[in-house]
Amino acid sequence: MDKVSADDLAYNFFPFFRVHKDGRVERIHKYVCVPPSNNPNTGVQSKDVVVSPENNVSARLYLPQITENNQKFPLLVYIHGGAFAVESAFSTSYDNYLHSLVAEANLVVVSVDYRLAPEHPLPVCYNDTWAVLKWVATIGATEEPWLKFHADYSRVFLAGDSAGANIAHDMMVRASAEENPLGDAVKIVGMVLVHPFFGNNKPDLLWTYICPESSGCDDPRLNPAAHPSLLRSLNCQRILVLTAEKDFIRDRGRAYYEALEKSEWKGEFEIMEAEGEGHVFHLGKPTCEKAGSLMKRLVEFFN
Repeated sequence: MDKVSADDLAYNFFPFFRVHKDGRVERIHKYVCVPPSNNPNTGVQSKDVVVSPENNVSARLYLPQITENNQKFPLLVYIHGGAFAVESAFSTSYDNYLHSLVAEANLVVVSVDYRLAPEHPLPVCYNDTWAVLKWVATIGATEEPWLKFHADYSRVFLAGDSAGANIAHDMMVRASAEENPLGDAVKIVGMVLVHPFFGNNKPDLLWTYICPESSGCDDPRLNPAAHPSLLRSLNCQRILVLTAEKDFIRDRGRAYYEALEKSEWKGEFEIMEAEGEGHVFHLGKPTCEKAGSLMKRLVEFFN
């Protein structure tokens, strides 16, 4: 990476991105995007759909091996992480991981590709993801063959890692509104938060920069544990929180679980921690023993 003088920078959010004084955004974290594919060994297929062409919002769909006509599978809407500012549903890391998850768990997956901060400040990523959820519940259910014929809308799950877990929680809050915004046919039964990003106990400079409208450390999107009434209203049956012992944001994940318990939420919830591992280790080391345990737990949860 070229050396950059501190005098040239307005903001430095290592290891994600830097903002130069001329307004140019330079992403430090690099990732490679791959096209959708059909895997003859697992039978898993993937394809991309455009949800909102005017806003460049897309999703990658995954379909497990079909063994009988009109076979139905649980439907998972997955939201990638990356500090709201890097990564993609189409990157090698997420494409490989979700392909493996689909093959292991027999799920139909919709992987959301939202617009990134800082060029698109928050709440853009939340609104983009909600647009995908609305598309899944309407156009996808009636016009997209993979969803229409193979997705079981009575068994819908939300999941994400890091910032994606943060977005997943917000989607669950929105979907739990009294007016039933996704319609009666969509039944979200569970949510998985993998190494969720819910801020710290002090002002988060990155969050403040990419979310200028935030109310601060106890913003309900940043720190849902401070809002027990929202937790109590979550309209699903099961929640799984996954943490990692050496994760720098581990404590807020545990605080979310503890707040859920204190909120008297009526569903089933549990927490599982990977000892000796760091933040989203399973994406970088998908074949390690702890990643295998995490995958096994996800398969059990979705089935």
